[in-house]
Amino acid sequence: MALVTRFAPSPTGLLHLGHAYAALIAFDRARAGGGRFLLRLEDIDRTRCRAAFDAAILADLAWLGLDWDGPVRRQAAHFADYRAALDRLDRLGVLYPCFCTRAEIAAEIAASPGAPQGPAGPLYPGTCRGLSRQRRMARLAEGGDHALRLDVAAARRLVAGPLTWHDERTGPHPAEPERLGDVVLARKETPASYHLAVTVDDAVQGVTLVTRGIDLAPATHIHRLLQALLDLPTPAYAHHPLLLGSDGVRLAKRDGAAGLAALRAAGTTPADIRRRLGLADTAAHAGNACADPVVP
Repeated sequence: MALVTRFAPSPTGLLHLGHAYAALIAFDRARAGGGRFLLRLEDIDRTRCRAAFDAAILADLAWLGLDWDGPVRRQAAHFADYRAALDRLDRLGVLYPCFCTRAEIAAEIAASPGAPQGPAGPLYPGTCRGLSRQRRMARLAEGGDHALRLDVAAARRLVAGPLTWHDERTGPHPAEPERLGDVVLARKETPASYHLAVTVDDAVQGVTLVTRGIDLAPATHIHRLLQALLDLPTPAYAHHPLLLGSDGVRLAKRDGAAGLAALRAAGTTPADIRRRLGLADTAAHAGNACADPVVP
């Protein structure tokens, strides 16, 4: 089976060196193995995504010398796919509406020193999980905002046997979705969360190898559970190291990491970018990197 991988940025800002690192690793891996490299724009958040950033991403990738197979998949054009997945999960009885505000969740967690902790901090305490059907229907009838959460415990009861996923760098992993708790799968203003959208997208696009940053490895526990619930194939994973600045902090758009467009305007070439990232050779070099690379 031919390898299919993807690069999936969000058009909420300009690409920086960290994005270039991720894109080049995926592209090199696909091309070295005679596979396919796909481009997906994760533009579900309509309040932060901008057409100008969309166009800038395409221009930056073209400048780097990357070409992709098939059309760009833009998530905002596929809300029907995510709605169908949500409907199926609802029929399985593993979704519940959550009416808690972020402030209310924070207050409840603060009042419970022993609140379970996940990879990114305290987990949702399950406040709305135990609401009666009558109470849920009454709250929905009031028309207030709510999110749809995945009832992880109920979902695990539906899935027979252990779940596993495989990372090319770290080997097999048991899926432990409880580590992330009852995650949000949709909100009123955002019809699908990252967890739901990428799981559906990877299946629809036939992705066989998910290449993404090591910071997203914990999310795979939830994605593996969703794959089982929705009868979707399970790809292999390659969670690569994050690109760090000279201060040891991960490069990020929100912190003003230098954009590729600015580097290009300053005379930097795509070959310079590859050398700077330690990717002057091939994808094998990048895929075998074990330490977080540092940008000088």
